[in-house]
Formats: sequence, structure tokens, C-alpha cells
Amino acid sequence: MTEQEAKTAVAAHYGLLLGISSPWEVRDAKLDVAGRKVDIEVMHGASQRVCCPECRRECARHDHSPERTWRHLDVMQFTTQMRARLPRCACPEHGVMTLVPPWAEPGSRFTLLFEAFAVQVLLASASLTQATELLRLDWDSAQRIMDRAVSRGLALRSTEEVKRVALDEKSFGRGHDYVSILTDHSPARVLEVVPERTTEAALALWKSLPEPQRHKVEAASMDMGAGFLSATRQAAPQAEIVHDRFHISQYLNEAVDQVRRAEHKRLCAAGDDCLTGTKFDWLRGAMPEGERALKFADLCERELKTAKAWLWKELFVEFWQQPDAIRGLAFFKDWRKQVMRSRIEPLKKVARLLERHLDGLLNYFDHRITNAIAEGFNSRIQAIKAAARGFRSFKNYRTRILFFCGKLDLAPCSPSLAASCN
Repeated sequence: MTEQEAKTAVAAHYGLLLGISSPWEVRDAKLDVAGRKVDIEVMHGASQRVCCPECRRECARHDHSPERTWRHLDVMQFTTQMRARLPRCACPEHGVMTLVPPWAEPGSRFTLLFEAFAVQVLLASASLTQATELLRLDWDSAQRIMDRAVSRGLALRSTEEVKRVALDEKSFGRGHDYVSILTDHSPARVLEVVPERTTEAALALWKSLPEPQRHKVEAASMDMGAGFLSATRQAAPQAEIVHDRFHISQYLNEAVDQVRRAEHKRLCAAGDDCLTGTKFDWLRGAMPEGERALKFADLCERELKTAKAWLWKELFVEFWQQPDAIRGLAFFKDWRKQVMRSRIEPLKKVARLLERHLDGLLNYFDHRITNAIAEGFNSRIQAIKAAARGFRSFKNYRTRILFFCGKLDLAPCSPSLAASCN
């Protein structure tokens, strides 16, 4: 076999491996053993037709773009790249246009097969750094793959079945730096992330849903913050607001803790340190165990305001166990009446707050949804932040959340390295 015949055979071999077919062909394949690289040159047949990538009209060939390279899947642990000069056509309607190669997306420096593989590695890796080591990529290249995957997934995503959503907030940076998150209850997925937690931010969340679908949402769970409430009433007035029971539990816990702190200060001034070290005993949902249970029982038997506040807080748990809104309303009225007689101002303040948002509490019995799904994602998001050691860019933060929590179709469409001009 002559050298030219061997070269032709190698080119044909790689053409078969890559699935390259007319009007494209592998012109040359060079193996760099020392550098552990394979370089494959692909060209578009000079006599083959060219089509406008916009309108698919057959056009005259104008010229070729400068040579580009694309990273492909490794061959026998050798880094493999494809390179080609893409033809440009002269379309009467769209002007001079560069052909899109069948092996890559526009603007990408990676083949479809490589991007599909990279997405799987990124999903399975503990951190972006670990993925870059496995893929032998730099950080920016991996981030761009994730950006394109999320954009691709959002374009393909269907929101037609979105009926119940959750609106929640999550810290982004230090201090009072937050983002707002829209979550679908079923299937459990993050729909959108926007900076800040204002009314405008909540409106942006709602606008991430197409308007016809926005008006089909039946219920939205959220805390009692004014921003989420106002935005929901503007963007989806038909959606019933369901106040999250876990946020309400936080309000009650804060009231109990205020009572404990004030009473602890007063008792210590009198030489009584019985409340020292008991903070979390009053806040946790379960009773303490062991010796702490005995001490806690003794405290509950004393005429302490903290014990009374804790009792009303624990009693409110039964509200969520009522069979329907009618029983729920009766329970709330009775609970509120007793709390308002208790002379425990922090708890009375919470009771008045709950009364102002009573419709949102009672809507729970029709939909039985909470922000638990959003809180679950918050744990996942916190793990993403920890793995990245924080984020400077909101754009990258949003990409990571949607990449790992959006349940998007992230992979490129099944790569077919057949002719691009059908």
C-alpha cells in the first residue's frame, strides 16, 4: 500500500467513526503520539451544493470562513479535535451566511457528541473543578457548556402542566443579598431564578411562564412577604395563595424565643438561671430526651411565660391536621381567642398577623401544598454553593441551579453527522 493509499484509508476510517458523509468528507487525519493528540481535517466538497442555514434555499457558494476547531470525544485516550473551514453561501434573502456544521451547534467549540458526554460528567461530578479534570477542560469552557445546556433545556422545556408553584428566597452572597426562586410542585423542579426578593423580582419569576400558562396556575405557596403576595395578585390573580406552614412555624418560634429571652433576663436578675441553655428545647418540634426531658417537664410545670408561649405554639400544629377549611377556621378562631387573652405580646402579634392572612392559611386545605419542595432545593443549592465556594456572578449561580435542579433536557439533540443540507 502506498503512502497516499494509507492516508486515504485512515481518512476513510475516521470518516466512518465520526459518521461524516457527503457533502462533508475527512480530508486528513494526523496522529501526534508524543502530544497524545489526533487532528482530523474535514472539508465540504467543492462541487457540493450549499444551503442557507436560515431558509434552506440552495445558494451559490460565496467563500470560506477562517479555519475553526472543535473538541471531539477522545480516541484511545488521545485528545481528538476536528478542524474545518466552513463554506459561506450568498443567499438572496439573508445575505452571506456561514453554514452550520452537522457535528456542532453554532458558536460552539465542541462537537455534539463531546457536549453530550460533558453534560453527563458535569451532572455526576461533585464540583466543576472535578469535572474539568476528568474532561481535560479549563473552567471557562466547562461553564460555557453548562450555559449552552441550560439555554437549550429552557428552549425545549414544556410548562403546560404547571398548576401549582412555590415562591421562595435564597441567600446569594453575604449579608442581605438574596435571589428569588420559582419552583414547580409537580414535577419537582426549579423553573426560574432572579436576583433580589422584591415585588419586581417576583414579577420576573411569574413572567418566566408564558402568559396563557400563567393564568392556568391554580395555587402558589409562599411566605407572607409583601413582594410575593403583590406580584402574584398582579401576574396570576386567579391563583390561590397558600401560606407556607413552615414559614408560619418560624414566626411562632421567633415569638417563643422573644418571650424566652425577656423572661431569662428577668429571672437571671433575680438569681434564677433555670432557662439557661434551653433555647433549642423550646424551638424544636420534638420533646427533649433523657435528662433534658425531665428538666423540660419541670420548666413546663412552672408558671413561666415561655412555657405558655411554647404551649400555644405547639397547639397550632393541630390547625394543619384539620380535615377541611371549615374545621380549620373554627380551630383558628378558638386558638386566636385564647392567645389574645394570654397577655403574651409577641404571640399576640403573630396571631394578629395570621388573622390578616387567614385566607392564605385556609387555602391550604384545598391544595395541601407547602414550600417543603422549595426548601428541599435550598439544601441542594447550598451544596452547589459550597462546592463552588461561593459565586461572584449571579449569571453563573442561576446556570448552576437550573442545570442541577431544573430537570431540563440538557444534552444536544442526537448528533447526526449526516449531510446538513436536506
